[in-house]
Amino acid sequence: MLYKGYLQVIRDILAKVEETQASSIEEAARLVTESLKKGGLLHVFGCGHSQMYGMELFYRAGGLVPVNAILTPALSLEPKAPLSTFGERQEGLAKTILDNEDISQGDVMIVVSTSARNAVPIEMAMEAKQRGLKVIALISKNFADSVTSRHSSGTKVHDHADVVLDNCGDSGDAAMAIEGLESRFGLTSSIIGFSILQAIVVQAVDNLVKDGVNPPIWVSSNLDKGDLINKNYINQYRSRVGCL
Repeated sequence: MLYKGYLQVIRDILAKVEETQASSIEEAARLVTESLKKGGLLHVFGCGHSQMYGMELFYRAGGLVPVNAILTPALSLEPKAPLSTFGERQEGLAKTILDNEDISQGDVMIVVSTSARNAVPIEMAMEAKQRGLKVIALISKNFADSVTSRHSSGTKVHDHADVVLDNCGDSGDAAMAIEGLESRFGLTSSIIGFSILQAIVVQAVDNLVKDGVNPPIWVSSNLDKGDLINKNYINQYRSRVGCL
């Protein structure tokens, strides 16, 4: 059964991530730790399907509260997916997006772009760096190395990052093939990417507790105590986190 082969591919990639990305995960977690200790925020940005990474870390039971998901409608799959493809290639848009976010020097920005080639995520990393943020890039190195930049600078997302995380996926983000079928299928980037980002969060929480800091963590609203706990967090962070 091919699905078993797919699940094995996922396991193999996760093992490769653990083997090759450990130091980058630890450094990313250190940056997040140091920022949150000083009252900073963790911002997460992506275009199209990569907006899911922000959703994965934001307002999530068991996740850190000081997370700002930058979910720009023009880069969303809704209402029309092709518009997000057009939007992510437009130079100048990232600056406008950041001008409308509560960004402070010392915050951390995670920019997710599997191909690392499109203008908006490239400029998001550039703008964040210029404003004094630490930038963490999550990309597929294989994919990024196989394509050219779509930005006038000729650079790619990871060229502007303090830490680069590789999801260890294939170019084209499709791991499976069947004889007689031209197109490959079976994506890996989101499954692996979510695991990498959650690993950063887990390590950051561990770091904070070891440093004597009690990190704010969302509680499931389906627990009896959840609504009250979360309401206090919402009141505390609403002025800084756009989607609250």
